[in-house]
Amino acid sequence: MLPVLVVIAAYLLGSIPFGYLIVRLTSGADVRQTGSGGTGATNVSRRAGKLAGILTLVLDALKGAFAVLLARMMLGNADLNAKWWIAAAAIVAIAGHIFPVWLGFRGGKGVATGAGVFFMIAPFALLCAGVVFVIVVLITRYVSLGSITSAALIPFFLWLQKLLIQPAADIRAPLIAAVAGALLIIFAHRANIARLISGTESKFS
Repeated sequence: MLPVLVVIAAYLLGSIPFGYLIVRLTSGADVRQTGSGGTGATNVSRRAGKLAGILTLVLDALKGAFAVLLARMMLGNADLNAKWWIAAAAIVAIAGHIFPVWLGFRGGKGVATGAGVFFMIAPFALLCAGVVFVIVVLITRYVSLGSITSAALIPFFLWLQKLLIQPAADIRAPLIAAVAGALLIIFAHRANIARLISGTESKFS
């Protein structure tokens, strides 16, 4: 019963709509009516300024990290069964941000929350993906493309870490979480992907 409660708590943590709340409190507006319609840092920046966007980024990352930390504290990290439940908590924290119950299951893209999650379960992979993100955004000026690319590469970097650095490590649970998280983030960017293909996606300025 406890593992199920922990996973539910992780979803509820992930679904806290910090970007929506920040914009609502500062301007009274609904950030979902701006730009891409998401509640994440990039869209908050468009509506309420870069400071609000940075605050959203930090809070969204922290809730992802805390969801995993809570799961570890409650379940421990000693045996394989606990690792699978922690991986489940990581996945649903990202899902909670993308599909928040408080906003009719219409939230953000999951990138910052995913960063917080993977900081806890795959920091090396996150670091590598972060470098890719920066390079892609600097070259193309598309935050969405950087987000999609880096999310998609986290499972690869996790596998690379096992291959080159920790060959004895059991990465099955975090790898499943990485694949599921990447798929969720890519799905949340489906409208961005369509705009990238059509050439109508907004560039970061």
